[in-house]
Amino acid sequence: QLQLVESGGGLVQPGGSLRLSCAASGFSLDNYAVGWFRQAPGKEREGVSCISRMDESTYYADSVKGRFTISRDNAKNLAYLQMNSLKPEDTAVYYCALMRASYVGSSWYVPYEYDYWGQGTQVTVSS
Repeated sequence: QLQLVESGGGLVQPGGSLRLSCAASGFSLDNYAVGWFRQAPGKEREGVSCISRMDESTYYADSVKGRFTISRDNAKNLAYLQMNSLKPEDTAVYYCALMRASYVGSSWYVPYEYDYWGQGTQVTVSS
């Protein structure tokens, strides 16, 4: 059974940190690029970050550059999103997604480029 499961969300104060994990089962993660997206109430799903499968190139939305770090551990079939200096505007449901394409280009932030999605984990940044 193909499954992606996100974990690590929760409530954190502004300026705090969280690390999200994405666990893949039924997939071999090293065959995919991994993306992280988020969706706040009333807003469209937004690309946050992506890590390619070939050379582990990384991509970030301008709003999170310098604060978030994406990584992957293919041996464990896990991907991560380390989120530091969190702001209230980071509040959203965060999703991980897998892309089969061997090349990740300028469309890394486009949801329909991805083939598989997890169910999401809630991140709330509030004092």
